[in-house]
Amino acid sequence: MQQNRSAYSELIKAEAKNLGFLFCGISKADFLEDEAPRLEAWLNKNMHGEMQYMENHFDKRLDPRLLVDGAKSVISLGLNYYTDSTQADPAAPKISKYAYGQDYHTVIKDKLKQLLAIINEKIGEVGGRAFVDSAPVLDKTWAKKAGLGWIGKNTNLINQKTGSFFFLAELIVDIELAYDTEPTADHCGTCTRCIDACPTDAIVGPYVVDGSRCISYLTIELKNELPPEFKGKMDNWMFGCDICQDVCPWNKFSVLHNEPAFNPHPDLLQLNSNDLREITEDVFQKVFKNSAVKRAKFTGLKRNINFLG
Repeated sequence: MQQNRSAYSELIKAEAKNLGFLFCGISKADFLEDEAPRLEAWLNKNMHGEMQYMENHFDKRLDPRLLVDGAKSVISLGLNYYTDSTQADPAAPKISKYAYGQDYHTVIKDKLKQLLAIINEKIGEVGGRAFVDSAPVLDKTWAKKAGLGWIGKNTNLINQKTGSFFFLAELIVDIELAYDTEPTADHCGTCTRCIDACPTDAIVGPYVVDGSRCISYLTIELKNELPPEFKGKMDNWMFGCDICQDVCPWNKFSVLHNEPAFNPHPDLLQLNSNDLREITEDVFQKVFKNSAVKRAKFTGLKRNINFLG
C-alpha cells in the first residue's frame, strides 16, 4: 500500500507539472495545532481590519477534515505569475503584477479541476475539493508543511529557487498519499528589507503583518473610505502592492511565468497617469474585463486613484 501511495504522489506531482504548476507538495490532512494560538492572537488584535470573513469558520481554517468529508491529504500547489513587464508610464498609479492578466481564481480553479479529473482517471474514484483563496484554508501553512518554502518576515511563502511571485492553491482529497515531511528552513536570516521598505508600517514585526495597514488590504479589501493617516504613504499603488516582494533578495531568482492567461490586457500597461485618473466605467470594463481588479469595482478603483492625489 505504501508503494502505491508513493507512486500516486509521484503521478500527481508529474501531472501538476504538466499543467504548468511551478511546484507541488503533499501533506497529511490534520489539525494545525501550532496555528491555532497564532491565528487567534492575530484576530484578537484586529489585524484583519474589516475582513470579517477571517473570523468565520475558525475550526475549519485549522482542520481540513471539517472542509472535506474523509479528507486524508492536502495537495499544495504553486503557480508562477512573475513578469518583468511594467507599466509604460512610471508616474501612472500602479497595479500589482498578479493582477496584470486574467483573474487567477478562474485560471487556477480550471487547472485544479483538470488535475482532479486526471487523478480520478488514473488512480480511481477520489473525492476532493479545489481551493483557491475562496475558502477558509491556510494556504501558506500547508505549503510550508509540504516543503514548498518558508514563511518570510513579510508573511509570504518564499521558495529558495523561485522567490515568492506565485499563487498558492490546494486540492484536499480523501486518499492517503506519501507525504513531504521535510519543511524548508527559514532563510530570511537578519534581513529586514521588507520591514524597512513598507511605507505604511504594515509589517509590525518579523513574521507579523497588520493586515489593516497593508496597501493591498486598503486598496482591495477595505470597502469604506481610506483612512486619512495613509495619505501620501501609498507609494502610488492603486490596486495591490508589490513592495515587500520587490525588495526581497530571494526574488532575484524569480523566473518569467509561461501562463498565457496571465499576460496583460494589450491596453493595460499603456494607460498613462492621465488615462487612469480620468478612467471611465467603459474603459474599466474593457481593460479589466476578466481581471482580479474587478474585485475593487470601478468605484473602488476611482476611490483609490483619487486618494493618491
